[in-house]
Amino acid sequence: MLKKGEFVSLQRMILAEIGSVLERVDETRVESLIEAILSARAVFLVGVGRVFLSLQAMAKRLFHLGIDVHLVGDINEPACRHGDLLIVGSGSGESIVPLSIAERAKQVGATVVHIGADEECALAKYRDMFVRLPAPTKRKRSKTPSFQPMSSLFEQSLLIFSDTVALMIMRRKGIDHAVLEQTHANLE
Repeated sequence: MLKKGEFVSLQRMILAEIGSVLERVDETRVESLIEAILSARAVFLVGVGRVFLSLQAMAKRLFHLGIDVHLVGDINEPACRHGDLLIVGSGSGESIVPLSIAERAKQVGATVVHIGADEECALAKYRDMFVRLPAPTKRKRSKTPSFQPMSSLFEQSLLIFSDTVALMIMRRKGIDHAVLEQTHANLE
């Protein structure tokens, strides 16, 4: 049975945790990520599980901003080539699928950005850039405590992080809401 005030109390705790993670993201790395996105021929995103759900939201917003963006594995995914950017979302940096995709992206000459929690991980040998979201992962509890299960805090922080990056790109490109409406889906 729900205790009176429990929902409000828990959502405040969750929001505080997300804020704590995002306040510690290195802004110079965020700037480097934005430059990489804006200079890429095409942007590809890969992740698994709930991280992939956060990346899907990121892809949609980047598309609205006029960026040629693709989710790895989609039916309409084009070839990844030199000049392209692969953004890998993986808290642990150890998940098998993103790791294999990053290795392949390097073989074809793409730049690989890892958004994750663990700097020292298997993915480190394939990435060109790392943006750390200091949150617990399914493999490792970080110095950032969380009362939430598994890697929920990382996944939530990734979603808000990507929306913040999109807003920064929107401002940089001078895009207003009217322009975004033109690229928004209209068959819904």
